Amino acid sequence: MAKMAVMEGSHAIAEAARVCRPSVVSAYPITPQTHIVEDLSAMIANGELTNCEYVRTESEFSAASVIQGAQAAGVRTFSATSSQGAVLMYEVLFSIAGMRLPCVLAMANRAVSSPINIWNDHQDAISARDNGWIQLWAEDNQEAADMIIQAYKIAEDHRVTLPVMVNFDGFQVTHLYEPVEVYDQKMVDEFLPPYDPLFKLDPKDPVTMGALAQPEYYTEARYMVHAAQITAKPIIEDVAREFGRKFGRFKGGLIDTYKMEGAEVALVAMGSILGTMKDAVDEMRSAGIPVGIVKIRTYRPFPVEALRAALKGVKVVCVLDRNISLGMEGAVFVETKAALYNASESPTMLGFIIGLGGRDITVRDIKGIVDKGYKKIGGERVSELEWYQLDRNILPEGI
Repeated sequence: MAKMAVMEGSHAIAEAARVCRPSVVSAYPITPQTHIVEDLSAMIANGELTNCEYVRTESEFSAASVIQGAQAAGVRTFSATSSQGAVLMYEVLFSIAGMRLPCVLAMANRAVSSPINIWNDHQDAISARDNGWIQLWAEDNQEAADMIIQAYKIAEDHRVTLPVMVNFDGFQVTHLYEPVEVYDQKMVDEFLPPYDPLFKLDPKDPVTMGALAQPEYYTEARYMVHAAQITAKPIIEDVAREFGRKFGRFKGGLIDTYKMEGAEVALVAMGSILGTMKDAVDEMRSAGIPVGIVKIRTYRPFPVEALRAALKGVKVVCVLDRNISLGMEGAVFVETKAALYNASESPTMLGFIIGLGGRDITVRDIKGIVDKGYKKIGGERVSELEWYQLDRNILPEGI
């Protein structure tokens, strides 16, 4: 029988990183991810994680640079960040992906300033969606920890060789205590073999990484990263199934569905809000309202084909975004519409900007969103965006 322990989400994530046996951990503190690297520091000091160098850096830019250099030298690495720290890493994150280095980064999602806000939304990772990193999104503590282990397996696959960012909501996951299965090191070692780099910096076999690419080569280099992202789709699914067989739970893959049988209205989202959404859908299903959920677990590569299959036959799709591409719409809304474009029986699409800066989203709010969706059934097919719960009384006149 599996051993369970009640632990903070940050500790569960650190435990998952530990059993993956990284050789270098880079660390710089920022709320709400700090507990992760603090826990790893204690594990190294206490001898629970051996043969690992813990590097305290002077900034998140340096933290990203350390794992880039160590990974290029041929060892497994780990780091974590959040919000403004992630923004400071962006230059290096592009470089890591372009150099095809399979780093793993834990992202405790938090709002980006200004105004200053330490609470959760998804703007930090969504703003990094174009840098070439695979992005996995977790709902709870167990899923976040499990995704760390799967991330290494995906990233280090020689058909992929791309970095992976594991996303989980700040405070809702990082600081929440839940029962989590304790990992058996032997089982993890059987699932995740020692790191075998496809290429590395070695004086005995010199190579150049991150060289200048003139215009006649740059497009091809970017295409190779894109092609590796597309190649990763079935591998992400295969790794999730292998993990499920080994550990007895399916906590990965491209998407997941909840009560989609016969659904007329579908809710699409990612992150910890899924728990509240499931409670709302349970109540609505009990009342005879055919509504279901499609949960996005992998945002990059975007699961176009999986979404089309899951949403086939649905009349209205309501996308809940904890981010906003200012001047346009929520990123998941935009991409879900693109995924369903020209699909047979294309549904009405409604986008909702919700929960920015940690604003609470309740079961009642989810029911209100579903109600707005049902009001569109039978009407003209539309694509609309709404800033949900926006109090227009506090805004200047005319806005």
